[in-house]
Amino acid sequence: MTELPKTLEDAIIQAIQATQAAIADGQTRLQVELLFPELKFMPVAEQFIPAFETYGDKLKVFFADAGACALARREWAGVPYKIEDIGTGRSASLQSKIQPEDEIFLFISPTSVEVPQLEQLCQVIGERPFVMLNPRLEDAGTVGIGYAARQTRERFIKTIESCYYLRPIFEEAAVFRCYPGIWEVWGENGGNYEKVAELPKKPSGEEIDMILAKGQPNTSNPEAPAKKPSMLKGLQRFLKALSN
Repeated sequence: MTELPKTLEDAIIQAIQATQAAIADGQTRLQVELLFPELKFMPVAEQFIPAFETYGDKLKVFFADAGACALARREWAGVPYKIEDIGTGRSASLQSKIQPEDEIFLFISPTSVEVPQLEQLCQVIGERPFVMLNPRLEDAGTVGIGYAARQTRERFIKTIESCYYLRPIFEEAAVFRCYPGIWEVWGENGGNYEKVAELPKKPSGEEIDMILAKGQPNTSNPEAPAKKPSMLKGLQRFLKALSN
């Protein structure tokens, strides 16, 4: 049984192992999500990418925009893999970013804005594996995204397998998935995190509420509904615990 990680470094190691296991099993459309509000994507990418450097120049790493791509090329000069930006160009220029000799692709923190380009790139990639690291495809606050764009985003998201997922939710709890394991909800008990539920698919917010409510009875009045904890407090505490 995979335990909840105790540090951010542990989480990244687990994410690497889960990704490699999924690829070995023939999974080709993968995502890794470490959902902490204060987490920057570059430090995570710096620890995640080296595990795939054995692919050499057959690994291609994509950033969402030209600015992030230029920064990575400057900071990571001399790496064996290729660094590109997703871009917003025409279909022909997007297709030219994928070469026949490329074997594996990493997309670093793409957003819902890039979904049309992502979908086109992935069509060219075909059956070769790609991994999205900390994608932000479900941003509820995206400005200017219309009905057609939302449909495209939802269709694309449904094709992706979440091989690693770690998200603090509410106070002292987390939703966790580490391939090939199933989805889990963990809660704190006496200073330790314990698994309180297993689910065959990603739980909805309502399902999480029900699971946590069962584990948090109101002892002063058994008939009263469980008190809903502070989400912000839980996020801050969980992130602090993982960052120590």
